[in-house]
Amino acid sequence: MSVMIVLGTQWGDEGKGKIVDLLTEQADVVVRYQGGANAGHTVKINDQEFILHLIPTGILHSDKICVIGNGVVVDLDQFFKEIEELKVKGISVEKRLFVSKSAHLVMPYHKTVEKLNEKNKGDQKIGTTLRGIGPACVDKVGRTGIRMADLLNEEIFTARLDLNFRLKNTYLRELGQDQIDSLKEESRKILTYKDRIKPHLVDSSVFLNRKIKQKKDILFESAQGTLLDMDFGTYPYITTSHPTAGGACIGSGVGPTLIDEVLGVAKAYTTRVGDGPFPTELKDKTGELLRNSGNEFGATTGRPRRCGWLDLVILRYSVRVNGISKLAVTKLDVLDNIDPIKVCMSYRHKGKEIDEFPTDLDTLLNCEPVYQELPGWKKTTRGLTDYKDLPDNAKKYLDFIEEKTVVPIHLVSTGSKRDETIFV
Repeated sequence: MSVMIVLGTQWGDEGKGKIVDLLTEQADVVVRYQGGANAGHTVKINDQEFILHLIPTGILHSDKICVIGNGVVVDLDQFFKEIEELKVKGISVEKRLFVSKSAHLVMPYHKTVEKLNEKNKGDQKIGTTLRGIGPACVDKVGRTGIRMADLLNEEIFTARLDLNFRLKNTYLRELGQDQIDSLKEESRKILTYKDRIKPHLVDSSVFLNRKIKQKKDILFESAQGTLLDMDFGTYPYITTSHPTAGGACIGSGVGPTLIDEVLGVAKAYTTRVGDGPFPTELKDKTGELLRNSGNEFGATTGRPRRCGWLDLVILRYSVRVNGISKLAVTKLDVLDNIDPIKVCMSYRHKGKEIDEFPTDLDTLLNCEPVYQELPGWKKTTRGLTDYKDLPDNAKKYLDFIEEKTVVPIHLVSTGSKRDETIFV
């Protein structure tokens, strides 16, 4: 494996958690490099289901080390909640879960600010998870954020907390002074985590580069997907980090020349949570069938996901901006009862056909998908583990994706459990 990045090629929810869990068997260290608790990675092991929002999926393997990089914004309430949930299920994180000292904190006031922002945007709201990720990243860029290292110095922490409440007065004044005072006291209580978090803190760049020099296998785990990237996503309907391959370097302190492979995860169809453009969205019985068969409800919010046909314009775009060298196709079994199956090959905009993904919102909102129909297989693929056992039309569907993206498919997921996987 050496050093590999696993990332989402669509709008997130592609099944990266399961793929990372599988590949962790070959890794020594698993690194989460961006996002925050707005992500939700679900893994099923036998009859147990694990949903992780912050802690890397690799923690489910008792002999693996996990690192939360500097590119992640960390909600300490959620962090320690996940540790306790894992402990109840018999998984210890002691001496194998580390957090970058440079990672920024998600504070209670960030969640309040986000709720107020979404309310005030009205019909222009983004549809965020309301986990405070955006405002925490705004503070990071605005040089007013509070980092993990600041927790270790009460004087610095308090000074930065006071500064933030002064600067956010415009946002918070509609709450009333009693609510503001209560919010400030809640935020000050984050200091009580100081002793608990201290054993987990490391310089992630030093730590990871040392592991690479020791010839350890490193697996980078992204959250969300390429189409939610700050620069390459469907702006402004995006997340406030870089789920793309470049984000792994920025979010960990590992240089790009040390990355060996990039594996892109794609559903056999397309989904999206929240608002924003979605050219292949299906608002009919087929869309409902995809949602119900695929259990398309957000692991973080519980919101129903919007569902549509596979979009190869998006997939080719993700291959290009990430330098993807392998693909993993998930939820193939969800298409078992659909015939025919449509695939978006290009877009039509004002009478012209577009092969490349448009970067401006107005064009994308007014695009119509140009489809090619492929025959369905009308046979179950659920739980298959051998490529030769797939129905012929399922193989043709996968071959079609490989041909049009010019990227080999490395594995295919045929169910939610670990062993419901085909390595190609």
